[in-house]
Amino acid sequence: MPGNSNELPGHSSLPLPPAPGVPLQPTEGKRSRTVQQPRTVLVTGATGYIGGRLVPRLLEAGHRVKVVVRTPQKIADVPWRQDVEVIQDSLSDGAALEKALADVEVLYYLVHSMASGSGFEAKEESMAMLVASAAAAAKVDRIVYLGGLHPDDALLSTHMRSREKVGRVFLDSGVDSIVFQAGVVIGSGSASFEMIRHLADTLPVMPAPSWVNNRIEAIAVRDVLHYLVAAATLPDRLNRTFDIGSRDVLKYKDMMNEYAVERGLPRRLVIALPVPAPKLAGLWVALVTPIPLSMSLPLVQSLQHDAVSREHDVDRYIPRPDGGLTPYRRAVALALGKERDGQVETTWANAGIDADPLPSDPDWAGYKVYTDTRTFHSTARPEHVWTVIEGIGGKNGWYSLPLAWRVRGWLDKLQGGAGLLRGRRHPKTLGTGEVVDWWRVEAIDRGHLLRLRAEMRAPGRAWLELAVEPDGGGSLYKQRAIFFPRGLGGRLYWLGVYPFHGVIFPSMARNISAAAITLQEAAGSEVAKDTP
Repeated sequence: MPGNSNELPGHSSLPLPPAPGVPLQPTEGKRSRTVQQPRTVLVTGATGYIGGRLVPRLLEAGHRVKVVVRTPQKIADVPWRQDVEVIQDSLSDGAALEKALADVEVLYYLVHSMASGSGFEAKEESMAMLVASAAAAAKVDRIVYLGGLHPDDALLSTHMRSREKVGRVFLDSGVDSIVFQAGVVIGSGSASFEMIRHLADTLPVMPAPSWVNNRIEAIAVRDVLHYLVAAATLPDRLNRTFDIGSRDVLKYKDMMNEYAVERGLPRRLVIALPVPAPKLAGLWVALVTPIPLSMSLPLVQSLQHDAVSREHDVDRYIPRPDGGLTPYRRAVALALGKERDGQVETTWANAGIDADPLPSDPDWAGYKVYTDTRTFHSTARPEHVWTVIEGIGGKNGWYSLPLAWRVRGWLDKLQGGAGLLRGRRHPKTLGTGEVVDWWRVEAIDRGHLLRLRAEMRAPGRAWLELAVEPDGGGSLYKQRAIFFPRGLGGRLYWLGVYPFHGVIFPSMARNISAAAITLQEAAGSEVAKDTP
């Protein structure tokens, strides 16, 4: 999953910093600069969890920001879109990347994939080497990378080993590089937080692998961003790693219990079994949390060792945030508050896989395609129908046979798919590229049309369109399910689910219209109440 949760724990040894009092020497050929001078920076991974939060903070700090994204449409609805220069690139074209870096002083490399597969490490290392070479050719002053804490003397998981290699590529590139190494990142919408939250919410008694007794130093996402922003203006030639963390070290089982207490739940009974069982634990986490198996397994594997900072040298270069570093319990409280208030900026799920969009109807010629189209005339005004449409999924559900949706979600989870537990970032509003349960927003014409692309496991590609238009004194609700089957299996799949569609989709159209009428009546009551 390209994107970048940047939430895996670990540690590595690092080159020693210059001794106190010894001046830092600027790199030959680099632009001289003062500490507070605004920079021109380029951010990769701007559609990811960390990158999507870093960009607006770099803008607030006065920097000129460029972002490299494969699909610009993914950031069409973010608040900072008009304040950055967008470059469409996949990071696989060295010449194009070097051109994009021509006037860049600081490059933030926040791209990481948790998807497993043959050649995974080699691909990540190769991409990092391509980026490092382009940065050196463009005379970029600094590369900033966010890796993970990991021990020196342990057999690392594939993903942690890959992160260590990528950091080393930058440190050996000839470009001054800062590699931050962070443990579990706690923030609203982070994969690590969602994993802890769903485990603690769901299971009052947890038989668990032995790694729940490992010591973990978490870090609040706000503190990660503090260090990343500060890295742009640090004096020249550090070229080293920095361990960053909250200095609040807990066993993983205590992290779940601290969450439970903050959430107002009884303390959880966590029974540590004398086996690590990372694969079994990864599967269990995938089933009971929103995290898919492709992410839960590397997250669990990253917890097989203690993840505690072994040096605090960063304090010599970057002042701590105002108010100090955020303790774990406080980070949990902040994350819960952001979710409660609908202020989640980014989520792990929104860093999704690029996929082909729905072809326009004329382009369907020559393809086998199945559709299920429903319309419903309603007395509700279009704006109220739209409010229901844009709020669909998550806690609001899908307005038809909740049990059937849950069963399909569980089946999808068992196949390694997204399932229905991913929810949505905001309870009322959506943006292009955002997740809604097992769907992703492919297009939104606010007030008129919402198109969702399915990310469930199925033998074909599927979309769901929900639209509304004025119809006399009320509205016309339109609903269309579209499925492009893949081979014979895809055709048999559609035939198998078609009887269920005959029940689910008509009731969905009726119930959405009914919910809009209820909303309209409630709004009318409020107006009447406020009228003198």
